[in-house]
Amino acid sequence: MHVLVIEDDRDAAGYMAKGLKESGHNVDVVHNGKEGLLLAAGADYDVLVVDRMLPELDGLNMVKTLRATGNQTPVLFVTALGDVDERVKGLRSGGDDYLAKPYAFSELLARLEALGRRKAGAAPQGGGPETVLRYDDLVLDLLSRRVERSGKPIDLQPREFKLLEVLMRHAGQVMTRTMLLEKVWDYRFDPQTNVIDVHISRLRQKIDRGFAHPLIHTIRGAGYSLRAPDKAA
Repeated sequence: MHVLVIEDDRDAAGYMAKGLKESGHNVDVVHNGKEGLLLAAGADYDVLVVDRMLPELDGLNMVKTLRATGNQTPVLFVTALGDVDERVKGLRSGGDDYLAKPYAFSELLARLEALGRRKAGAAPQGGGPETVLRYDDLVLDLLSRRVERSGKPIDLQPREFKLLEVLMRHAGQVMTRTMLLEKVWDYRFDPQTNVIDVHISRLRQKIDRGFAHPLIHTIRGAGYSLRAPDKAA
């Protein structure tokens, strides 16, 4: 998707843009409402991320102006103003969805992708939660907290278990560092440490060592992916 982020907090905008780019999306960033309006009106974006409180032109009036010109690009409001009345104002101004700060990046990404599908006319995919995850010869039971590969039990520490769960739930996909930090460690920032590399290394020793083929792969410059040989990209 081509995403326009209109956010005056430069750190927040940078973190959001980094995560979106790691997830394979094209991102433009501006820091005030007037510039955001000009870009949104002049380019074909799939979705707009708009902060409510912007300098020069606030988010509500920016979106109202955009809608008045006939532009129907989906808008996700992201703001610290999260009470019911404020959400109603945002939706009535022409917004399509509303996410209160602080937010989880994974939720922001899911909401943006849902809006992108809506624009494309595609139906969102459904599916309930699973309690046993399987991929290739690897099995992870969320209820008993047991892990097996080719029938052999594997003992994992809690953080390793969570890391493997995330990789299995997204098997075949590239999981970026931003996504892993958020889903496994609940970080909303980059701690500037090698915590992911250390845990991936430990997990590889337990999951891949001694078996016919590796499942955990490093995707250079992107992140990590759980892939069997015949399913690797």
